[in-house]
Amino acid sequence: MDYQEQLRAFSQPNLRVCQLRQLEILKVIDGICRKHGISYWLDGGTLLGAVRHGGFIPWDDDIDIAMDYQDMKRFARIAQGELPDGLFLQTPTTDPNVKEQMVKIRDLNSLYIEKGDSFVNEYVKGIYVDIFPFERHPDIPKSWTKRLAKGITKSNSILHHPHTYSLRAVAEFFWFGGQLLVYQSIWKMLSLCCRSTRYANIPTMNGYGITHDKATVLPLSTVRFEDAEFPAPHDPDQYLRNIYGNYMEIPPVEKRHFHSVVIIPELTK
Repeated sequence: MDYQEQLRAFSQPNLRVCQLRQLEILKVIDGICRKHGISYWLDGGTLLGAVRHGGFIPWDDDIDIAMDYQDMKRFARIAQGELPDGLFLQTPTTDPNVKEQMVKIRDLNSLYIEKGDSFVNEYVKGIYVDIFPFERHPDIPKSWTKRLAKGITKSNSILHHPHTYSLRAVAEFFWFGGQLLVYQSIWKMLSLCCRSTRYANIPTMNGYGITHDKATVLPLSTVRFEDAEFPAPHDPDQYLRNIYGNYMEIPPVEKRHFHSVVIIPELTK
């Protein structure tokens, strides 16, 4: 057992407390969105948990929601002034050491260390809810989308990984920086010149290249998650099949993914 697995085992008793805190954060987000007419929906493993388990996947340690990109920008502007004390809207603007072009709502009175954290960059590391940006997607083959998303994500990851000052680091910066510009330019060109009848989380913002027909997403429905109803895609079944295939099959223990290695739900009482 490596040290990250040992840390994960240490934090396991805190998992349910973490989930319930994330649920509280989700309800705050939901309240702001309802107040200001901002649409969002449960995404990824959170939607899967709602459909398959009626709440969290038992081993899941985060909440994922999605918003149209323009709605996400509007939400970020509004939420900075309306989040209660103890919650922090994290973006590259509000927390410069964060590089992902997305929004997280973090709990400031907790600690959540993710797998692969090098502890080099200082940024807010509390329990969080992820908000993924979606936009209309050009009608191109899915293989193109996945290749672009993979290339952009890999380039971003290497560029933002801590480097020592060396010839190799300089070479990587120019090589992967150039690749990133090429991938982003191709995506922008395709977005301008092709019809758009689908939705996807944005590849240029580390999206994973899964697309959905617009009719699968809109108009939104609702789904039960834990003790409340939340917005969901119009056709949750098709949405989940697009991501996971046979999503009702419970994966074996060795394929159950998680994000954290350390969870401390409350730093001060």
